[in-house]
Amino acid sequence: MVNLSLTFGALSDPTRRSLVASLAGAPHTIADLAAPLPMSLVAVSKHVSVLERAGLLSRRRVGRAQLCTFTPEPMASASAWLSRYESFWNARADSLEQFLAEEER
Repeated sequence: MVNLSLTFGALSDPTRRSLVASLAGAPHTIADLAAPLPMSLVAVSKHVSVLERAGLLSRRRVGRAQLCTFTPEPMASASAWLSRYESFWNARADSLEQFLAEEER
């Protein structure tokens, strides 16, 4: 069972979103994930732990390194939850579009 609060909480941070984006392409070690970021390996490891608790990644030992792999199920659950409200924001966007068209006249 996916905990949406953990998923959205984990994704609320831009660093963690960038880590998820990196992992969506291929598995990486924590050192690989940390390389382009302006923070310590320990700080990146803490972000990885948050993502792991949310179920957005799994990690396993490969020698001395920890290999992180993206786990998409929580994202699918979050997307399904958000899609229930899509008609609401589409209606609001349609109303805004209509309002702006009337303002131009």
